[in-house]
Amino acid sequence: MLIGGIAAATVGALLPSLPLSQSDLSGVPAIFLGAGAIAIGVILIILGLLSFVVAYGLLKGLGWAWTLTLVLSIISIVLNAVSIATGNFGGIVSIIISIIIVYYLYRPHVKAFFGKGPALNQA
Repeated sequence: MLIGGIAAATVGALLPSLPLSQSDLSGVPAIFLGAGAIAIGVILIILGLLSFVVAYGLLKGLGWAWTLTLVLSIISIVLNAVSIATGNFGGIVSIIISIIIVYYLYRPHVKAFFGKGPALNQA
């Protein structure tokens, strides 16, 4: 979540300042240029900040962070599967990472840390 937050906030901050025109990148949708770039940049900055909040919750073992991370990982799997189905195979790595995150969140010691399962005996 920290890495994703840093990436989203950085891209969001830099996106509006990129000196691009439609002629520079003929394959880039027009929304990424001008006012659309500013709007997308603001959204990415907000998502980056939210990622920092979730990362804090994960580090502190807060149950809501476990739930939110699980939901976001499942959403990521679904969206990237749709992306792959439309011919964009770049989402394969994201799916693998999201599956690993879901698997890890369901490990008994992780669920116990977040108060989502029985406490494990510490011998």
